[in-house]
Amino acid sequence: MSDPNETAPPPGRSQGGTAPSGGSEPHAVGSVGVKIGIVSISDRASTGVYQDQGLPALQEWLTRALKNPITFEPRLIPDEADRISATLIELVDAGCALVLTTGGTGPAKRDVTPEATLAVAHKEMPGFGEQMRQISLKFVPTAILSRQVAVIRDNTLIINLPGQPKSIAETLEGLKDADGKPLVHGIFAAVPYCIDLIGGPYLETRDEVCKSFRPKSAVRPAKG
Repeated sequence: MSDPNETAPPPGRSQGGTAPSGGSEPHAVGSVGVKIGIVSISDRASTGVYQDQGLPALQEWLTRALKNPITFEPRLIPDEADRISATLIELVDAGCALVLTTGGTGPAKRDVTPEATLAVAHKEMPGFGEQMRQISLKFVPTAILSRQVAVIRDNTLIINLPGQPKSIAETLEGLKDADGKPLVHGIFAAVPYCIDLIGGPYLETRDEVCKSFRPKSAVRPAKG
């Protein structure tokens, strides 16, 4: 698995193909619960050659960004198209409103995450991939080699992300100035409203991490 936005993760203790167990994270009272699938795709991490970094990075960022109580459905799998597609379908059928994948989006022979994602799509959402590449190009010229896609299957939004934890946070959160004001919006700013439109739960973000955007008519009053 290769990723144009990342360097190879350092060696670590073997995970033996395991992933952090799913579970609910404590969040703000009053927000509706959400189930989120997180999928790390890597031949080496899934076989224990090095410790996976993608799943912890996704779980940490989502826990910071969302006020909603989250039930995570983590998966650590190899770069095999059929396995990736089957995992995505499984998570959609399990009721995940959002599925985020990390890894396998470069041009190398084993990088098949975009193809496997498109294979299960009912609709494509090309703006997410376009914005991710724009963000990553601020840091590395090889971002143009990235092939991340986003799709909708049933009532679930599926988004491919880079494999490096730093790049994951940058693409989700965007770029900010020294005062914390957005310079380039991250893709997650559009995720809650997209999930609204496809019939998913109402996601609420913490503005200091990522301020989501909705039309005024779609904003619900805060619960007491």
